[in-house]
Amino acid sequence: MHLPVAEAEVAPCCPPLSERPYTAEEAERSVPMFKALGDPIRLRLFSAIASHERGEACVCDISDVGVSQPTVSHHLKKLREAGLLASERRGTWIYYRVEPSVVAAMSQLLRPPPVSGLPLE
Repeated sequence: MHLPVAEAEVAPCCPPLSERPYTAEEAERSVPMFKALGDPIRLRLFSAIASHERGEACVCDISDVGVSQPTVSHHLKKLREAGLLASERRGTWIYYRVEPSVVAAMSQLLRPPPVSGLPLE
């Protein structure tokens, strides 16, 4: 029997960037996820996991990013520490999945301001 997974309500750390300037505390809470994604290898790994057809990816499926396997593991660890990925060991392999609540929070942070009164092009 397959049970549906209920996603937790997301309580973003901070308001959308377009709402008001961040406080120092809000900026400190947002930095780890943006810093983790600021590396091209990490961004490629994150994208490979997020776009994988099963919703999760074995490290063996995503390690072809032009660096050694230990370097891939280092980058995946940084993404996990930033809260962007969850992992689960199955036998000798580790499977990664994107944390939906973090992606939702990032989406909230990056939500554009409402456009009003501007002509459409």
